[in-house]
Amino acid sequence: MRIKICGITRQDDACFAEDAGANAIGVVVFSGDVSRRSVPLERAREIFSAVGPFTTTVAVTHTKSHEDLAQIIAMKPDTIQISHPFVFREDPGVRVIRVIGRGDPLPEDSHAVIVDDSHGRGRQFDLTYAQDMVKRSKIPVILAGGLTPENVGDAIRRVQPYAVDVASGVEQSPGITDKEKVRAFIAACRSV
Repeated sequence: MRIKICGITRQDDACFAEDAGANAIGVVVFSGDVSRRSVPLERAREIFSAVGPFTTTVAVTHTKSHEDLAQIIAMKPDTIQISHPFVFREDPGVRVIRVIGRGDPLPEDSHAVIVDDSHGRGRQFDLTYAQDMVKRSKIPVILAGGLTPENVGDAIRRVQPYAVDVASGVEQSPGITDKEKVRAFIAACRSV
């Protein structure tokens, strides 16, 4: 199972998540009005530079601004994760993950989707909706929303996603990871 630890705000947390077995780390940018985990671009660059070449760096944003998006892309993360339905007229030069919830159409212009009705607020995912998206999608589906070390194994068994994405379920406080929870989450994913 592929695992993304999201909402990283410190280099040591990124390195710890990588060493513990995470495949990807997510850093939130241009989202201060939506997320307490949002960091300036310079800090995002520092966090991304702390991990090795086999860990995917994901710039997560809730911005609706084309200028912000251009700055994120210029930072050259491996992937961008967006909630706003930006239209790309040309290849942005990075992989794109779109966040979708009930009622949102399945996008055709992205590399994967994150099924997260709460759009990063940690509310529990809708099982029926998530299962339906996995069946219908032609691109990888990532499960998020309310995942914890205690429930992720069952969620993986029931939904069969491509990957899982967690932030609040492995934190001490917003943006500060709890190392024991990260270890437990990754162990629970790997045991399925």
